[in-house]
Amino acid sequence: MGVQGCDASLLLDNAPNFIGEKNIPPNKNSTRGYEVIDEIKSAVEKKCPGVVSCADIIAIVARDSVSILGGPSWGVQLGRRDARATNAIVTNVSLPLPKANLKELVLRFRGIALKRRDLVALVGAHTPGEAQCHSFRERIYNESNMNKELAQKRRLKCPRSQGSGDANLAPIDAQTPIVFDNSYYKNLVQNKGLLHSDQQLFSGGKTDPIVRTYSKDQEAFFNDFASAMIKMGSVNPLIGPAGEIRLNCRRMNPII
Repeated sequence: MGVQGCDASLLLDNAPNFIGEKNIPPNKNSTRGYEVIDEIKSAVEKKCPGVVSCADIIAIVARDSVSILGGPSWGVQLGRRDARATNAIVTNVSLPLPKANLKELVLRFRGIALKRRDLVALVGAHTPGEAQCHSFRERIYNESNMNKELAQKRRLKCPRSQGSGDANLAPIDAQTPIVFDNSYYKNLVQNKGLLHSDQQLFSGGKTDPIVRTYSKDQEAFFNDFASAMIKMGSVNPLIGPAGEIRLNCRRMNPII
């Protein structure tokens, strides 16, 4: 989810005047694939120098990645420009944490004009994702609404003691870990959500009916996910004279 909008601020490396978002605790060793964006940007710059922003590349890559893994496709709105800085404080405050409860999730998404249904659909992007042990340790050892068989399996590579195996990875959706489908929601209905924040979507709250719908109707999930991605990609875009089109996604253009 964009911190201040879809502006590619996540891609910026540390600079003398700010810490890059990729090095903030919620993102560090979690968000990956920056080198893929670098390769795409390099190829695009050779053909169309200074024309395509890193923000637009992220939006297109997100759509194509989902589609390649079997998910829906959608028309990506283009014309965004790139941020010239980022804000570590805003990043820490705005990104949902694995321990977030439903109220916190709803409020954070509402803060960028997204509704409950958008929230539930967008978190479905976890279906091909992985999580680090430290982000789900408390759930597999302490939470009563966790499927016991799955908890026991995850404990094999995620010891109880902090600092031991913290970076060990586990698939968020163990059923179809490299396919974009609706099994993530089927897991939630069976109390197999790996992260606390995942299971909060199906824990007796107002999002339960949406989760049930998606668990039974993949097309409904796909349609709502595509719609929510378009909405999220339109949150506070930098256009016109704002921002810049970076020549290298990792750093700002030099001031001439």
